[in-house]
Amino acid sequence: MISQLINLNLFAFLLVFARIGTAFTLMPGFGSQQVPMNIRLTFGVAVAFVLTPMLKEFLPLEPAEVSVLFLLLASEILIGVFLGMIPRIFMAALQAAGTILSMMASMSNMFIQDPIADQQSALLSTYLSMMALTIVFVTDTHHLMLNALVDSYSVFNPVAGPMIGDMSDFMAHQVSESFAIGTQLSAPLIVSGIAYYLGLGILGRLMPQLPVFFFGMPIQIAMQIYLLMISLTSMMMVFMSYFENGMVDLTTAFGG
Repeated sequence: MISQLINLNLFAFLLVFARIGTAFTLMPGFGSQQVPMNIRLTFGVAVAFVLTPMLKEFLPLEPAEVSVLFLLLASEILIGVFLGMIPRIFMAALQAAGTILSMMASMSNMFIQDPIADQQSALLSTYLSMMALTIVFVTDTHHLMLNALVDSYSVFNPVAGPMIGDMSDFMAHQVSESFAIGTQLSAPLIVSGIAYYLGLGILGRLMPQLPVFFFGMPIQIAMQIYLLMISLTSMMMVFMSYFENGMVDLTTAFGG
C-alpha cells in the first residue's frame, strides 16, 4: 500500500479528484458554505488520495493529447456534479415539507439562513433540514454517499463518459419524487390546517364582529406546533428510509 501511494500516478489522482472533489462541493454537509473552503478542499484531496490506488483499474491511460485530457476532466466533473446533486435533491424533500408546514402554521414569513440549502429558508425548513442532516451523520448514513462515489466508477466508467440521457431522466424523476415525499411528510398538518381554516371561515361568517386574524392565528400556530411535535419522529423515520433507499438506487438504477 505504501509503495502504491509513493508511486501514485498524478494523472490518475487528478481524474479521481475531478469527480470526488466536485461531488464534495455539492453534497449536503460536506459542501456546506458553513464549512471553511480550506477544510473542504483538504478533505476532498485526502479522500481522492486514498481512493486513487483502489480505483486505478477503472481509469484510462494518460492521453497523449491535451484536448482528450480536458474532455476526460470535463466528463468527470459533470459526473461529480450529478453525484453531488442527488443527495441534495433528497434533502430538498424536507425543504418542501418545511415550506408547506410554515405556510399552514402562519410562519412562512419567518426566514433564517439555511446552511443546507445555502440560502434564506423558512424557519421550519431549516429546522427539519438541520435535524435530518444531524441524524444522517450520527447514524453513519453519510457513508452511503461515500460508497456511492466509489461504486460510481463501476457504473460511470471514465472512458465511456457520462450517460447524459439517463442522468437527466433519473434526476428529473428524483426531483418529482422529492417534492411528493415532502408533501406526504406535511400531510397531517395540511389536513388539520384545512379543517381549521374551514371552521374559522364558518365562525367568521356566523360572528362578523369576531376579529378572526387576532383570534385565529395564535391558536393556529399553537395547534400546528403541537402536531409537528407529535409527528416529528415519524416524519424523520420516513425521510431516513427515503434517503437510504435513494442512495442505494443511485448506483443500482444505472447498473441494471
